[in-house]
Amino acid sequence: MLSQNEQKILVAKTAIDTLIEEKKIFSGMKIGLGTGSTALPAVKRLAERIADGTLKNIKAVPTSFQTANYCQDLNIPVYSMNDRIIGGHLDLTIDGADAIDPHNNLIKGGGAALLREKIVAYNSDSYAIVADGSKIVSDLGTKFPLPVEIIPEARAGIVTALEKLGAKCTLREGVRKCGPVITDCGNQILDCLWEKPVDPVKMEDAVNSITGVVETGFFTKLHPVVFFSREDGSVEIRR
Repeated sequence: MLSQNEQKILVAKTAIDTLIEEKKIFSGMKIGLGTGSTALPAVKRLAERIADGTLKNIKAVPTSFQTANYCQDLNIPVYSMNDRIIGGHLDLTIDGADAIDPHNNLIKGGGAALLREKIVAYNSDSYAIVADGSKIVSDLGTKFPLPVEIIPEARAGIVTALEKLGAKCTLREGVRKCGPVITDCGNQILDCLWEKPVDPVKMEDAVNSITGVVETGFFTKLHPVVFFSREDGSVEIRR
């Protein structure tokens, strides 16, 4: 039986190699690269396929300082969405997820990178998610908290509005620092849970309509192909 970390490495390698075989990844592509403990093994596998000559001239747009640093360590060329060569649009984004429902709706943002992750994903022609089997769930909203990135000055009003939507909100606190987590974009994160499952499609729009909310961790408007691994060493693909 594979550990969770071994599952993440397995699914990352399988996803990258499968996407190359299916010609969903090819030389010259503009690729968004996600953040977190499953996305980074996929970045590493991409670097290996560049190093062995399978891929050339890949242009990567990272979604966080963490991913940018990792790409630079692995000699993957890094760009921003605003670079002329990227032009605000990508061919493919590869990322992880914190929870995935039966319709491939996602909760993301456990690593506090949801804003840049959504900018990259929602400006891509296609979208691939890599995850271990623990991220596959029956519904969203009750188990893994929904991250909501907010403008700090608007926090109290946003909490009130989210409570009216049935959510219980907790300001995410930093680790090895005093005070709240500050995102790469200088904002704060509220983690939200509901007693009963919610409709993520409707709730994405409802939360984003609150003044002072920068972005929500519901990803429902671009359904990805999902690769997920299991303890027995198998990898399933859900399209």
